[in-house]
Amino acid sequence: MVKIGLQLKAYLENVTDLEGEGDDFRWYLKFKCANCGEVPDHFQYISKLDKHPLKGGRGEATCVMKCKLCSRENSVDILEDTICKYSMKDNNQFKTIIAFDCRGMEPVEFSPRNGWKVCGYKEGEDDDEEGKVTGTEFTDVDLTELEWADYDEKSNESTMISGTFR
Repeated sequence: MVKIGLQLKAYLENVTDLEGEGDDFRWYLKFKCANCGEVPDHFQYISKLDKHPLKGGRGEATCVMKCKLCSRENSVDILEDTICKYSMKDNNQFKTIIAFDCRGMEPVEFSPRNGWKVCGYKEGEDDDEEGKVTGTEFTDVDLTELEWADYDEKSNESTMISGTFR
């Protein structure tokens, strides 16, 4: 069993709590077969709601795939207790937002796409004052282009996310 974490580094402007929205959030990944090194050219999505039986009745996993090159059955399971939000306190720093239990394959590329949720945030007026959440929720945020912008009417501020995923 190999545990691999997905890290995010994002610059958040007037937003906080970047997270995948709902239990059916889709994590789009490219996987590499650990046996033969094959990496398909397409993304495969996995969701924590998906459960597939493992060969031989050895339980279940979020994703079970047979390698097209070597025919080996591989699996990946989302470690649900590792899923977390990317908050303003993490701003512009790498943070692991999810981890996977990988057996025979490993994620090598991530595409953030859509389905993200963020909350509006207003910076403090001076250095000693903490910012506060405005209560504005932005849903189905699309990070396909690794950036997003909108306007928070409650704070009268523009909002923005630009990020790096690895």
